[in-house]
Amino acid sequence: MFEQLVSKKKKEMKKLLCKTDSKCCTNLTDWGLLLLRLIVGFFMLTHGWAKLSNFAEMSQQFPPMLGMSSQLGLSLIIFAEFFCSIALILGLFTRLATIPLIIGMGVAAFVAHGADPFSVKEMSLLYLGIYVTLLLTGSGKIALDTLIYNKFCPYAKKKSDVQ
Repeated sequence: MFEQLVSKKKKEMKKLLCKTDSKCCTNLTDWGLLLLRLIVGFFMLTHGWAKLSNFAEMSQQFPPMLGMSSQLGLSLIIFAEFFCSIALILGLFTRLATIPLIIGMGVAAFVAHGADPFSVKEMSLLYLGIYVTLLLTGSGKIALDTLIYNKFCPYAKKKSDVQ
């Protein structure tokens, strides 16, 4: 009896959160991924914009790393922090956009701040963890990736169709 009640409540919650008859089912996970992409994207975008808008001054101060010149290293981190963050916010090529961000945060944590205490590298490690999560999960259904997929792959089987 108790198991039937729990099963009934689960079905009611599923109907409340996600219409099972809809082909474009948007559930709380998709909304959570959208919120995560927007927050981390806008936060990182501010770092990229600060570097981009002060490129001349920053290139004089930016330390050369991994055998690259200061200008090249700064250009690569601006690409990651500014342009890849825009792609992340839009949900455009999300998994691909996280790769430069993962590399950038890994270099920041383990190379640039390698000898520093944990409190200094904590923020870059936090971003690194978020970007790895987005690499593994993808953008969710509320993203340009989904629109592009639906337009160019209309006959592909979707997860919701298979289950």
